[in-house]
Amino acid sequence: MSSIAELSPKPLWKHFSKLCAIPHPSKHEEKVVAHVLDFCRERGLEVKQDEIGNVIIKKPATPGMEDRKTLALQGHLDMVPQKNADSDHDFLKDPIRPRIDGEWVTATGTTLGADNGIGVAAILALLESTDIPHPALEALLTIDEEAGMTGAKHLQPGHFEAELLLNLDAEGEGELYIGCAGGVDINALLPYSAEPVPEGHLAFELSVRGLRGGHSGLDIDKGRGNANKIANRILDAANRAIADLRIAALNGGSLRNAIPRESFSVVTVPADKAALLVQITQRETLDIIAEFDNESGLTISLDAAEMPASVMDRDTQQKLIRAIRCCPNGVERPSTALEGIADTSNNLARVVTETADGKSQVHIQSLVRSLSDSARDQHGLNVAAAFELAGAETSLDNAYPGWKPNPQSPLLAVMKSIYREMTGEEPEVKVIHAGLECGLLAKPYPHWDMVSFGPTIRRAHSPEERVHIQSVANFWEYLLQVVQAISAKD
Repeated sequence: MSSIAELSPKPLWKHFSKLCAIPHPSKHEEKVVAHVLDFCRERGLEVKQDEIGNVIIKKPATPGMEDRKTLALQGHLDMVPQKNADSDHDFLKDPIRPRIDGEWVTATGTTLGADNGIGVAAILALLESTDIPHPALEALLTIDEEAGMTGAKHLQPGHFEAELLLNLDAEGEGELYIGCAGGVDINALLPYSAEPVPEGHLAFELSVRGLRGGHSGLDIDKGRGNANKIANRILDAANRAIADLRIAALNGGSLRNAIPRESFSVVTVPADKAALLVQITQRETLDIIAEFDNESGLTISLDAAEMPASVMDRDTQQKLIRAIRCCPNGVERPSTALEGIADTSNNLARVVTETADGKSQVHIQSLVRSLSDSARDQHGLNVAAAFELAGAETSLDNAYPGWKPNPQSPLLAVMKSIYREMTGEEPEVKVIHAGLECGLLAKPYPHWDMVSFGPTIRRAHSPEERVHIQSVANFWEYLLQVVQAISAKD
């Protein structure tokens, strides 16, 4: 980790290196929170945790900047814990292992946590500085952004004096975000009867691996394969041809906001139908690989497996396969107002069989996003209906609003001017098909003028996540220029 700590700008990379060494997946931020609290107390910064656990830090203006407006800086402390199937990484115990790969920093077999570790590191570096002019600063480091935006959702009024906020959680250099999609989780629980494996059956594991995956908002319009959909397609074809095919286990996807890259299914078939199962899998695999020519790493395999203890009852199996086939996935419709951006989408994120307290069920989890809160809720009901028809109990949870764009933002005008002066180019002003916390922050602080920006990060929420080294340097310099250009109080 010492190698990335030596990158430029050193103040930022030093803090990012330290963050990598501290486990901080969503809902398990206690160690990184303790690190930030210690950091602040050691430097005499005013710091506290609010009612839900967000960290709030305040630093006075440097001499000569006391007349400027107070500026809030915001990022989130958690990271998405994704790893390759062959990785034994424990996100609750093990440090992230960052490495330099040419012009990029990436991790070994896991997500890197540049989302949002780079933004948090920039905030800590600015708070630690003694030679950078700045107005009074207020930092908001939220918890559990990736798994439900819990910190932002429960933020209360009265903690901040700032009128301006910089969200440092965007992922493209030269892009300024002024709006985002809202979202809602759709959970479906489908109970089934666990039955004995029929006599004379053989067991097989169907594996789908190597899909590109990615962020379920930013990458949902790129036509990438969904492992749950692909596995179900093969199971459906086999189920139609083999009357006594039985599903024993499903385990596809891992996180609601990551496009599922892998799926593992255990099925049984009569011994005399094993060759037919192989034939169907091979036929479907050829078609799937041809259709998803953007998924060069995709592999589908069918291997002999240990005999399972039980299988799903046939009636539920039939309904489940058809419900997954019917479940909307991907972009529902593009925006009619904003060119090149999805308006509404769904990610069929997880399909998992579970047994607890003697009860067996299938847990299906999806995440709907939309620029419109009403369209979000309607599409959520569409997704839920597919599984309700199969007999599942469904719920729409953790709904969060979008962030309405304000093209006339005074802060945006300042940031566009600075970017032009620094680069000679116009920044792209954008709305993102993903959840930024700004939509939630606007509820307790409706007066905040907000802009989101960041360095170039690719493949966030996947083990191929990487951040461009030079863009981090450019992001840092841009941040400093913006901070120093904050206007005087009215």
